[in-house]
Amino acid sequence: MWTAGTLGAWQAPVVGLVLLLGVCGAVLPGVPGPMAVWAAVFWWATAERDPAAWWLLGGSTALLLLNAALQLLPGVAHRRQRVGRRALLSAGAVGAVGFFAVPVLGGVLGFLLGAYAWERAHLGSRAAALASTRSLMRARGWAVLTELMACLLVAGGWLVSLAATH
Repeated sequence: MWTAGTLGAWQAPVVGLVLLLGVCGAVLPGVPGPMAVWAAVFWWATAERDPAAWWLLGGSTALLLLNAALQLLPGVAHRRQRVGRRALLSAGAVGAVGFFAVPVLGGVLGFLLGAYAWERAHLGSRAAALASTRSLMRARGWAVLTELMACLLVAGGWLVSLAATH
């Protein structure tokens, strides 16, 4: 149970749901994932009033601002090519599972594997799936992957901090 002066028993699951929405928003178009993740950590840090919470908020702010700056670079910026949303959703889902199965590195490998598996299921041949995955990653995949990894790192930090303090 939560102690007095910290996050209420009903608030922790809500913060977790907002973090989950933010992680999903990194892959879903129209949902501001990093903003939702930051808002959840801000809510948690202001309720906790713990030095670890404030350090996580500061680190999260720096990481998400760096991610936003990277999204503005010409090589990572959104390109106008048509990219399959379902392939990105599949890649994001497998990447999120991979992130927690094999911390951090599993997120990148899972994202690439999820994109490849989706393309392989739809195109059939290995060569066509590899070519399609390469074009997906060039068009939009790296931008989505960096945003997803930033959100997952913040969410993972919150989970570790929450487990360590309660």
